[in-house]
Order: sequence, then structure tokens, then C-alpha cells
Amino acid sequence: MLLRLQVSNHRSILEPVELSMIAVDKDRAATRRFGGLPEHVLTVAGIYGPNASGKSNVLDAMAWLSMAVARSLRGWADYIPRDAHRFGRGPASPTEFDLDLEVDGVRYTYYLELNDSAVLFEGLDSYPEGRRRNLFTRREGEIDFRRGIAGTRGIKALLTPTTLALSAGVRVGVSDFRRVARALSGMRILRPRNRRIPWAGGTIRFDSTIELLADEEAGRPRLLDTGQDRSAVTDRSSAMALLRFADSGINDFVMTEEESARLEGRHIQLGLIHRGEGESVTFDLEDESDGTQTWFGLIGPAFAALRLGRVLLLDEIDASLHPRLSARLIEIFQDPQTNSRGAQLVFTSHDTSLLNSLNRDEVWLTERLANATTRLVGLAEFRGERVRKSLNLERAYLQGRFGAVPEVDQAAVRRALGLVSRPDHG
Repeated sequence: MLLRLQVSNHRSILEPVELSMIAVDKDRAATRRFGGLPEHVLTVAGIYGPNASGKSNVLDAMAWLSMAVARSLRGWADYIPRDAHRFGRGPASPTEFDLDLEVDGVRYTYYLELNDSAVLFEGLDSYPEGRRRNLFTRREGEIDFRRGIAGTRGIKALLTPTTLALSAGVRVGVSDFRRVARALSGMRILRPRNRRIPWAGGTIRFDSTIELLADEEAGRPRLLDTGQDRSAVTDRSSAMALLRFADSGINDFVMTEEESARLEGRHIQLGLIHRGEGESVTFDLEDESDGTQTWFGLIGPAFAALRLGRVLLLDEIDASLHPRLSARLIEIFQDPQTNSRGAQLVFTSHDTSLLNSLNRDEVWLTERLANATTRLVGLAEFRGERVRKSLNLERAYLQGRFGAVPEVDQAAVRRALGLVSRPDHG
């Protein structure tokens, strides 16, 4: 589980911002405790703010780190493809990450500092019994390991100025390195179809949901197989129950395999069966509403995160999705019965109705500062009556009591649309 992430100098984030998943209000079922951790950990965080305030860039930072751990060993050679702040000192300054996470009941802290051409600092600490144990520290060209770690020669042989030691440790097979790398590289970010950033994850597609259902049909639960006993409730029945939240008329689905010259081989065609007026009619998935398609595309990634206890990053959760469905997805991650392995959902949104599904410590606000940088603040950091536990968060947010809402000059809007004449300055 992600406990805390601090990042600086990534896209609109210049000064350090911190997202904490540590619960402030502990006395509720939506929080989790794992291993010997004294803290209660959140499974959901929602980020709100005006357009261009940097909401998506907080998710981008998490996705970039996930990509770096997965690809640095094989994909980085002459330079590091970071995305530093483009103004002022940003291009010449390093990008820094500092995060805490829990893996298999053990807390880890990972540090990373880099520029365009090299890793400047990297370190990994573990706390197996609540006491700090440094596993490795790397400063530019030098790296020191804790005594007793096997495979250190192999790690050193794989290191280049642009390679993460954490990635090299996975290749060599160091267990602590592998646990942390698996948790970080397993983060998945999904975006609306109209927003594409090559390194920062994919758009919401149907592939993983179709694979989930196809494997279930064929008796091959490959996608979500964790080597442990599976629930008596099948993925198929659970997926169908979730689909019916989007459209109660969906009764079943049918799959066919067919040749495709465009896809160079065979592919699975899925149809959703609707029942009404005493008959059943099959619709191609592409014929369904945008909201049903988006919801269908989310089922596979959500199942994978819930089964494996991983982090799902969802940019613009409200895009093409009914608020009822967005709220249902949040509830699935909050509920210990549907989320028994501590999976986490971190999302951005403009949909204020979802604030009614969130506790005050699950809400984060972004603000665009005068120097074009992003500020991130937790709603729980506000004091007094403005954010008491019983407060109606949606109403208070829309009233501007926490900031992070756009200030619209209606007169300027009318002038921009040509609805009023502009003043004559002579």
C-alpha cells in the first residue's frame, strides 16, 4: 500500500508536494491496518481543483515513477526521459521522489533524485521490526549495500548512470528490491480516451476486461491468478453484476473468436445481451453508450488492482461516467469485503457530488500559483468549522470555503463571446 508520496520538479509541480494516504479519522471501516504499522491507511484519495491547476500531474508523477522502475534497466541509455518544470530553475534542477509504502507487512522508504543525464541519489530503507534498516544508498557513481545482501556484484555490473539500482536489483533477484519494485511498477494509470501521454499509462480500453471474461469462460484465470484459492464468486458473475450497475437491461454476454486482417490474427468479439419485451438482443460493445463502455473498460483494471492489492490511478473519473457509477467504484475500494488486500484508488475529478462519498482525509485540493506551479493540500489540514467531520463537503467546496474552485469573471466571459461591446479606450 502507498503510505506517502512527495515529489518535486515534475511538470507543473516545482516545489515539493506531498500526498499522504495515512488516515486522520481512524474509526471507520474504510481504513486499513497491515502488519505492524501503527497507522491506519486509506484506500481512496480524490484530487479536486480548477482546470490547469495540476490535478493530473500528481497522478503523472506516480505513473512516471512506476514507469521508471519498470523500464530504466532496458529502456534508458543516453538520457533520462523525465518531464521537469519548464519555467525558471525547473530545467536545470533535479527531480526528486520520496515515498513510503507497505509491502507484505513491511514498511519501505524509497528515495530518488535525478536529472536529464544521471541518477544523482537513490536509497532504500526497510523497517521490518519498526526500526530503520538501510538496504542501499547510491550517490552518483558510488553505491553502498547493507551487509548480507546477495547479488550486489550483479547489481553493480548492471548499473549505468541512467539505470535505477532498484530495477537492477530485480533483475538479480534481491527479494526486498523485488517486493518494492513490484509494488511501484504495478501502479496503473488510466485516462479518458482524448488524453494521451505516451509514458504515463494508457487510455481506458476494453482489453483487460475482455481478457478477464475470456479466461473465466475458458477456465483459465490467468489475468488475476495469484496462486491462492479463488473466491467462490466467479469473476464472470462479479463482472456481470458490475455491468448491470451501468445498464440494468444487460443480462449476459457472448464471445466469439474471428480472424482479423487489421489485427493480424484472431481476436475476441464481445456482445452484450439485453433482454426486454420477452426477447433477447445482442449488441456489440461499440454500440453501447459512452458511459457503459467506460464502465466496462474499468472492470478489468479494477479487478486486477483488487486481486493483487495494487494502486489504480484514474484521471478524470467523471469523464463519460455517471456519478452513480463513479460513487460505486469508490465504495468498492473503500469496502473491506470487496477490497480485502488493500488496493488503492487515487483519482482526479470535477464531480463535486462524489465528495458525498469521501471522508475529509480522502480529499485533496490543487491550486495553480502565480508562478505557474502547483500547490497540493489535504482537506483534513483545514482547521475549525470549515472542515468538521459532519460537514457537507460538496456544498462547502462549491461555496469556495477551501479554495481550489475556478473564479469566473462573468463580464469577461460575455466580452470574450462578443455578447457585450468592449470599452473604447480611444
